[in-house]
Amino acid sequence: MKLQIKICGLTDARGVTAAVDAGANLVGFVFFRRSPRYVSPEMAAELASLVPRGVKKVGLFVNPTDAELEKTLKAVRLDMIQLHGKETPARVDAVRMLSGLPVMKALGIETPKDLIDAKAYSEHADWLLFDAKPPKDATRPGGNARSFDWSLLKTYVGRTPWGLAGGLTRGNIAKALKESGARLVDVSSGVESRPGVKSPAKIRAFAKAARALKAS
Repeated sequence: MKLQIKICGLTDARGVTAAVDAGANLVGFVFFRRSPRYVSPEMAAELASLVPRGVKKVGLFVNPTDAELEKTLKAVRLDMIQLHGKETPARVDAVRMLSGLPVMKALGIETPKDLIDAKAYSEHADWLLFDAKPPKDATRPGGNARSFDWSLLKTYVGRTPWGLAGGLTRGNIAKALKESGARLVDVSSGVESRPGVKSPAKIRAFAKAARALKAS
């Protein structure tokens, strides 16, 4: 499978345009209000209009209610739902049914047991996204710009396709791909000039570095 690149947490037109121009396969919009990358459904709809056909638009939610999902999907046309909270496999199924869209489930990884536990989602999610576990005092889910032992992913034997997130940057993408064997990488804070503001130059540099590695 060819490497896929996802640029997540886009909040403005400059970032969206840079991601598309850099060859991103997926772009992500965050609908979690406590995130510095939060965008309203209306703003996401404006940004999504800049995304050409062929680039998937992903909506990131954290433990969303049915009402929240329905309101957002009425405002903006998405291609995939990303669940980043404590959603169970049954909830993943429910979200797939409600939205009519494929679902990517993010899971925190720290030990080999976490990968064993991830298999519970293999018949429910369309994609898994392996991320670092948040610090104990974190107010937001996800890796919070932290990475984990990527070599653990070599032991995953589930059939569900998966991607890698958590602390990725241009500087460590070579090590991350070599150690994990990932075929999809998801970057957010690693291509920002400050929290919530994407740097077009960093987006281009990250994409170029990742593509060069897989081509070599």
